Amino acid sequence: MDTPKFRRSQRIAAMTSLLSNYPGRLFSLTAFSQQLDTPKSVLSEDLAIVKETVETLQTGELQSVAGAKGGIRFIPKITHKRQKEFLEEVARELSQEHRILPGNYLYYSDLISSPAYVQPMAEILAETMNLKDHQYVVTVETKGIPLAYAVARLLDKPLVVVRRESLMTEGSTVSVNYVSGSGGGMQRMVLPRRAMKTGSGVVMVDDFMRGGGTARGMKNLMKEFDAEVTDIGVIMASKSPADKKGGSYTSLLILEKVDEETGKVDLYPNPELFQ
Repeated sequence: MDTPKFRRSQRIAAMTSLLSNYPGRLFSLTAFSQQLDTPKSVLSEDLAIVKETVETLQTGELQSVAGAKGGIRFIPKITHKRQKEFLEEVARELSQEHRILPGNYLYYSDLISSPAYVQPMAEILAETMNLKDHQYVVTVETKGIPLAYAVARLLDKPLVVVRRESLMTEGSTVSVNYVSGSGGGMQRMVLPRRAMKTGSGVVMVDDFMRGGGTARGMKNLMKEFDAEVTDIGVIMASKSPADKKGGSYTSLLILEKVDEETGKVDLYPNPELFQ
């Protein structure tokens, strides 16, 4: 059976669908040419239209990577204006009195489990974090997993989940003990030896940072794999202490104060994101 001939509108729809469904993934022009039975010169013209459209709509960026292993990939992006509006909306939602828990904590599990919130958060982090020379996205169970997965999907990189306890089904493991930056208690991190290649670069994604103890523990664990944490991204970070144990990081929101008695929450977008 002969391969059907596709019209330009069909080719553009097909390539746009693939690129947006697999953000961060490189697609070779040769693969598109074979799949659509269309010369690469014609597809280049089609992709120019796709590139112009996403840039006009400000929904992302179409990147061309040269070389034998190069290709085309789509990186979703949000304008700074929309980023600020979105984070202000999140801050208002999390500042409601009914979210305050005993001990001056905030309930936000519902938000970080909702794709409507997690996807924009991931897009903002993926744009603002230092992603040079990274091969993995890592997180610690459990609240940070949805966001870390969304970031990993955007970057087209594997997600590695560090656990508190080892599982029989994961084989030999490496573990480190660390002091929690929030509670000050001793905690444990465990990662299977097969989870990642040694000598890799990783970015850490988590839900919250108070004192930075978890981040420092992650860095110590990564040293056991000769891996380097190139950046850390979190949804929220407490304003105090200013110097975190884990070093530099990127935070979407700054939590200044939670007052259980008055029902007040002082939470706002990180101003450094918009400088």
